[in-house]
Amino acid sequence: MALSSLLTLLVLASTCWISVNAIYSKNSPVLQLNAKTYDTLIAKSNHTSIVEFYAPWCGHCQNLKPAYEKAAKNLAGLAKVAAIDCDEEANKPFCGQMGVQGFPTLKIVKPGNKPSRPIVEDYQGPRTAKGIVEAVKDKLPNHVRRLQGDAFQKWLNDPASSAKAIVFTDKSTTSPLVKSLAVDFLGSIAFAQVKDKATAEKYGVTRLPSVQLVTATGEESITYNGEINRDSLLSFFSQVAPPNPDPAPKEAKAAKSKKSKSTPSPSASAGFSRASEAHKSSDFDDFLASSGTIVLDDDLPTDSPLPIVDHEEKPMVVPDVAPPISTLPTAAEVESACLDPKSGNCLLVLVPTALGPPVPSQPATSALASLAEIAHKYDKRKASMIPTYAVPDDNPTSTTIRQELGLSPAGTLEVIAINMKRGWWRRYSTEAYDIPGLESFIDAIKLGEGSKSKLPSSLGGIAPDSSIAEPVEAAETVAEPEPEASPTTDHDEL
Repeated sequence: MALSSLLTLLVLASTCWISVNAIYSKNSPVLQLNAKTYDTLIAKSNHTSIVEFYAPWCGHCQNLKPAYEKAAKNLAGLAKVAAIDCDEEANKPFCGQMGVQGFPTLKIVKPGNKPSRPIVEDYQGPRTAKGIVEAVKDKLPNHVRRLQGDAFQKWLNDPASSAKAIVFTDKSTTSPLVKSLAVDFLGSIAFAQVKDKATAEKYGVTRLPSVQLVTATGEESITYNGEINRDSLLSFFSQVAPPNPDPAPKEAKAAKSKKSKSTPSPSASAGFSRASEAHKSSDFDDFLASSGTIVLDDDLPTDSPLPIVDHEEKPMVVPDVAPPISTLPTAAEVESACLDPKSGNCLLVLVPTALGPPVPSQPATSALASLAEIAHKYDKRKASMIPTYAVPDDNPTSTTIRQELGLSPAGTLEVIAINMKRGWWRRYSTEAYDIPGLESFIDAIKLGEGSKSKLPSSLGGIAPDSSIAEPVEAAETVAEPEPEASPTTDHDEL
């Protein structure tokens, strides 16, 4: 009897250990979250984050752990790598709100245009440290202006931001390290990158790369001669102002007595784990060759590149069904919703009248389901979604739109974005009507990216030729950021 009771206690203790410790230990480089700390540490942060939604019993989550922790070490100081246990009762509603339907689910969270309104994207890349690191680096906010010649001189003399950091370099892209520092000092130090050799020579720069700091407009610049690592550069720039605070979670009281020397400590100013001590070198050219940083290799991916719930394991029930998008069956409804002269961005799905059985491979069914899921995700985040409507072929306006814009005839699927107020339209031309493709199309519309065509005058446009691409708005007299190349595996590099 006593032995039986002991075995029962051991089983219960084992179960409790899994629940409390989950997958990641307190010494893990992965930031531990819950439903309450997500808002403060992730949603309100100026930095980009990647968040794993997992369950301790999930085998795929266990398989992902080594690669995810490796990615966390390599992104230390650049971005937050976090995880939240969706098997915890207190976290289940939040995981449902975030659209989690399988484990592990990874989401990249980057700052939006409004505070506490971040942009959340599903990570669909390879489940390797290298894949995760490169994807997150690609999403780092870039507050570094790329200038040259007169534009640089004008920026340097601009009193709007007295303190300025200048990186003279021969590289065409902005390094993740510089991007992260610009975020740390956002609002107190303006950052610029100069590639133009003539401009560099004009300011006495003979060796590239070179970092300089102007503490106030009109003052002589201070040249940085220290080691190229995040902590040293933070200290250098801190002579102007302290880095922006970015709160890190407080350690549990029970963990204080067990804290070991190897436990990584958060940066007191920026709230990030410090970069590896191996990231130390005083020589720019020798840094990559001699540093002891972790080398990202092509790790073997986990069993599945997409979120999967193993049906033999304990499932998580998330009763969350996306409502279908609205249908506009009459011409008056379409005109009122999207074709009014004052109407802004609007997404119209021109669908065959008879959809037939809901076969998943059917383009119309797939498009409507994907857009419903996207709209549902926006609604759960309380974010602003482009108004989206289905217009069946038996609505005469569908025929009019198809003819005037030169689209496919009735009976085929068309997805278009239209803006009557600004007089443009854009066609979704990708063959796959899945969530990633349509979400990218919507993001491009919201961000004003990509080419657009002018609406014909018959639809209220300002030019009769719909093939004329909308001109790009005039830019400032500065060199705009070029497309980023594939991120490097070392971030202590300028």
